[in-house]
Amino acid sequence: MIYPSIDRLLNIVGSKYELVHIAARRSKEMSKTEHYQMPESEYKCKKNIGRALEEILEGHLKVEKEK
Repeated sequence: MIYPSIDRLLNIVGSKYELVHIAARRSKEMSKTEHYQMPESEYKCKKNIGRALEEILEGHLKVEKEK
């Protein structure tokens, strides 16, 4: 089973394209700054892309929808 679930993430983010865009930008930011929103021991994923998706799921990254 893949964590976090795509279905749960799409309830937060409007589209798959937007989800990939947000996660990729956050992953690159993590690689450059080594700054994480949660303690490293709380992440289930080892790679930054998975950690970015976990942050979205946990609500540490706020996704604003355009009107």
